Amino acid sequence: MPVTVVVGTQWGDEGKGKITDLLSDSADLVMRYQGGNNAGHTVVVGKERFALTLIPSGVLSPQVTPVIGNGCVVDPAVLLEEMAMLRSRGVDTSRLRISGNAHLIMPYHRKLDAAIERYLGRQQIGTTKRGIGPAYQDKFSRHGIRLQDLFDPKIFTQKLETALKNKNKLLVKIYNQLEMLADPIIDEYLHYADELRPYVADTSLLIWEAINEGKQVILEGAQGTLLDIDHGTYPFVTSSSPTAGGATIGAGIGPKSIDRVLGVAKAYISRVGSGPFPTELQDEIGDKMVAIGGEYGTVTGRRRRCGWLDMVALRYAVRVNGLTDIALTKLDVLSHFDKIRVCVGYDALGERHEEFPRQQRTLYKCQPVYEEFPGWNEDISSVRQFKDLPKEARQYIQYIEEHTGIGVSIISVGPSRSATLFRD
Repeated sequence: MPVTVVVGTQWGDEGKGKITDLLSDSADLVMRYQGGNNAGHTVVVGKERFALTLIPSGVLSPQVTPVIGNGCVVDPAVLLEEMAMLRSRGVDTSRLRISGNAHLIMPYHRKLDAAIERYLGRQQIGTTKRGIGPAYQDKFSRHGIRLQDLFDPKIFTQKLETALKNKNKLLVKIYNQLEMLADPIIDEYLHYADELRPYVADTSLLIWEAINEGKQVILEGAQGTLLDIDHGTYPFVTSSSPTAGGATIGAGIGPKSIDRVLGVAKAYISRVGSGPFPTELQDEIGDKMVAIGGEYGTVTGRRRRCGWLDMVALRYAVRVNGLTDIALTKLDVLSHFDKIRVCVGYDALGERHEEFPRQQRTLYKCQPVYEEFPGWNEDISSVRQFKDLPKEARQYIQYIEEHTGIGVSIISVGPSRSATLFRD
């Protein structure tokens, strides 16, 4: 059962795009199983950098069928723009397939997203204001519009007009926004129908057939474990399930089909937006991580908050996802620090915590308990074998393996494809 799930173990931005791109060299199908264009994957191929928001990273491998699964929410304008960008750079997008069951992000979703964030003020979640949350809200309240609805103008028009009756009340009476008209939206979205029709497929069947034929399949998540709607630092989370369990729902296959769950972890940790962050460094060390690591969001350009690696959170991700192994990224960034710290527990409200707290109140009070390691102070970006890493770097990786109970199978020492070590 050759199915690999690639999942983020932190608050996203771990480097899943690079890892998926690497694995895609030997894959036949790569499916994005959740999220929307609020999450970006940056892939570096030679001297070219690709910033992808919806299309799976596997699109850069010519033999791969890239798939957008039913668990995603799709902004058609963004998708078509991304396809055009790839074509302009010589990447074939004709193989792309999109689930007809994927829900559409509508203009009122984007407008509501921005209005709600403004309304929340200091309590805002820190969304990208791209309409993802409101689109998922409509999906689960059973008022959403799916991609397949575009191909029946009567159904689409009925659903849109019904939705606008409710959305306009919210926009006008609560958020002091202008009313939205149906006709311009109908014209815009039915135009998208003609452009997207060739790419729509029963993607659950597509992946099932690939599995039965013994093909190599990768399920690519967006965001990370600590942003999961159920298992993350709620309410400062995304509106879907980036964890491995969400992969089966978002792809339309059963859990028995999954062979490997690869967790991607940055050698330190970062997060974008609001919410608790026990190891956050609000000092010159954190600033140095941002500068060296280029820690700015692929989609928003926002500065990421950075801190030392949190083993409590990483062990939690191992448990929640059932990880089989870890891909460790940005190890090269730590080459610039004389001392490296790792959080091994939290002190909060007079108690020691070695498991990730599930009470929001407790998590906000957590003070990290650190162990300190010597740095290696040498450039490792050209290293390609584990034995050639500095002793201190090898010890750091071995410590992670000992305290998670699983192996680190991939080590990234730079943004390019070649800057990678593979271990058996």
